[in-house]
Amino acid sequence: MNGPADRRAPATHSGHRGLVMEEPLIFEQGAAGRCGVDLPEPGAGGDRLGGLARKGPIGLPGLSEPQVVRHYVRLSQKNYSIDAGLYPLGSCTMKHNPRLNEKVARLPGFADVHPLQPVSTVQGALELIHTLAHWLKVLTGMPAVAMSPAAGAHGELCGLMTIRSALEAKGDARERVLVPDSAHGTNPATAALCRYRVDAVPSNARGRIDLAALKQKLGPDVAAVMLTNPNTCGLFEDEVLEIAQAVHAAGAYFYCDGANFNAIVGKVRPGDLGIDAMHLNLHKTFSTPHGGGGPGSGPVVLCAELAPYAPLPYVVHGKDGFALVETASDQSSAGEGRSYGRMRSFHGQMGMFVRALAFMLSHGADGLRRVAEDAVLNANYVMAQLKDDMSVSYPAPCMHEVLFDDTFLKDTGVTMLDFAKAMIDEGFHPATVYFPLVVQGALLTEPTESESKESLDRFIGSLRFLARQAKAGDAGRFINAPRLAPTRRLDETRAARHPVLRWRPPDPAEAAE
Repeated sequence: MNGPADRRAPATHSGHRGLVMEEPLIFEQGAAGRCGVDLPEPGAGGDRLGGLARKGPIGLPGLSEPQVVRHYVRLSQKNYSIDAGLYPLGSCTMKHNPRLNEKVARLPGFADVHPLQPVSTVQGALELIHTLAHWLKVLTGMPAVAMSPAAGAHGELCGLMTIRSALEAKGDARERVLVPDSAHGTNPATAALCRYRVDAVPSNARGRIDLAALKQKLGPDVAAVMLTNPNTCGLFEDEVLEIAQAVHAAGAYFYCDGANFNAIVGKVRPGDLGIDAMHLNLHKTFSTPHGGGGPGSGPVVLCAELAPYAPLPYVVHGKDGFALVETASDQSSAGEGRSYGRMRSFHGQMGMFVRALAFMLSHGADGLRRVAEDAVLNANYVMAQLKDDMSVSYPAPCMHEVLFDDTFLKDTGVTMLDFAKAMIDEGFHPATVYFPLVVQGALLTEPTESESKESLDRFIGSLRFLARQAKAGDAGRFINAPRLAPTRRLDETRAARHPVLRWRPPDPAEAAE
């Protein structure tokens, strides 16, 4: 990575830039004998550690209380968030998280519920999960849903494991899964993890899956087709009914990656399209943007044929109230299916369940339709306003995200990565770059339904300005970007390949040199 001298522009005596502080690591600030709290000396007692007592210092930094507070406040100022501005990260649906959701998630009985409580004491929580499951089935037109998967990739794994279990129950040992070349990387990874051989299906000139190529690859050894709809190019797979018919005729299952459900929620029911299994990213479509790695939740809706093989546990409702089917014996005694077991401990992400249901109920059926309509409208507005300055990969109307490529940067000396880094100087989080891989120099932009026209116009104005500066020969603006951020451009390849995961004090010998 670049050194400290390279990170600050322009240089100041303090290292700060206005109110943006240059903040050392917390370990670099620590000093012996400094502490933010007085603790009593421990009383005399016998060693109960069986000879495993620590022989050296624990290695934590010593700081006063003001130092700790200032350190974490300053770090928080370096974070970009959806609460700070438009977050155009394509294929991620970084929308506003209504504060009503947060208020409801903090209600007693939801915020402090424990997964090991007796079922009789968590009837309200189970009812909420049961109600959310009902509305997910209504919105997708599917008869069953597995609620426990933790996120999108976990949901994909759940879907393929369910498909595998159903095939094995029939004695059908299929070994191939077809995946479009534009798919999320987790799709082929999930298929491989389930011991399937992955066979890529090419895209056509319209940015959709090549139907003829798909039909040619279908055969008696194909277990499933994994398709994203709308796809990762921001386009609706308009031949989806014929795709489903061909897949089912071959005896395979149709798995849909539901990462882009935000574009069709309340408008299209995936079950009506012939889909057999699909995960839903609650943390995308139903709010709580997933920056920082969580929280996430990826329930999987299933067709009637796959429902008996869904993972445990799941909620049931009877004359004695709500209960959890948690074991194979519970399932057998209820006269139900042949689950392949658990995906994870306990039942799922309760906080996400609460937020998602609050989002649904506060929007209602008409509001959820409006979510999809406004998301698609915003993306098409961005495309229409920028099509003369940037190169749109597929000029036809898009869904909830618009895909640009680097054709407009030809002969400028500026790459799409440079362009994305320059967006930071303009006060925006970069859009997704170089994905999907089927488009050269991709820039995938998803404004979501949360943004007003004024917000979009500011964003469009910045991208138009950057595009024109690149074409005017101002390559220096981009190659050195970001110039105004607290940290300048990092060597991301080196950081990924050789991450520094543990801080160590500097070597005195090196310091002397």
